[in-house]
Amino acid sequence: MRDRIMKKLDEIEKTEGIRILLAVESGSRAWGFASTDSDYDVRFIYIRPRDFYLKLESTRDVIEIPIEGAFDINGWDLNKTLRLAYKSNPTLFEWSSSPVVYRDLNFCHRFRPILESCFSPRNGINHYLHMAKGTFYSYLREALVPVKKYFYALRPILACFWILERGTPPPMSFRDLAEGQLERGMMPLVKKLLEIKVNAPEVKRIPRIDRLNEYIEKHLAEIEEKLGAIPEGGRAD
Repeated sequence: MRDRIMKKLDEIEKTEGIRILLAVESGSRAWGFASTDSDYDVRFIYIRPRDFYLKLESTRDVIEIPIEGAFDINGWDLNKTLRLAYKSNPTLFEWSSSPVVYRDLNFCHRFRPILESCFSPRNGINHYLHMAKGTFYSYLREALVPVKKYFYALRPILACFWILERGTPPPMSFRDLAEGQLERGMMPLVKKLLEIKVNAPEVKRIPRIDRLNEYIEKHLAEIEEKLGAIPEGGRAD
């Protein structure tokens, strides 16, 4: 599959007339809880020839490839990337720390220090809190719930606590987040749920787990209460 992804990246470079600086996996395969039929969520940062940036008219700064089978591939222009880095965009922190790298033209080690100098704890917590709340209230209160949605709520909650405790961007790996932030008493339940998730299709539903719902709801309220005291940070030179 990796060879097919590399070939697609080569095709995109040729068709679009770009150079891909960084290409990584960004979804559940990078988070560490892919299902048996999870998509490949490939994200890349690219640059165009100099004259493209000298145009007076507005130019498109994203490339979105139509979804084909298991491949979901799109990318951001370097200009857009740097503007979003300045705003402490949490997605970029995830891309730059993805454990699954398809291409890196000596870019990440130069970009990461710039990105970290822009990190805003408040922006990060806001982002992950919004993700967790949206998932919990939209998907996890019915009698039967999608098993994957538990991880789409748990991971951002743990990311919030990572930022609250350490003031640094959270790791992408769910395992690292769980080992650092998940309450020990919850670990056996979450490990069992993770085993179900990785051995089932994306659409797998299970009966709602009230103990886990109570954990999520309690910590959403706790994070929201602490948010006001979090420094904004970011806005590097």
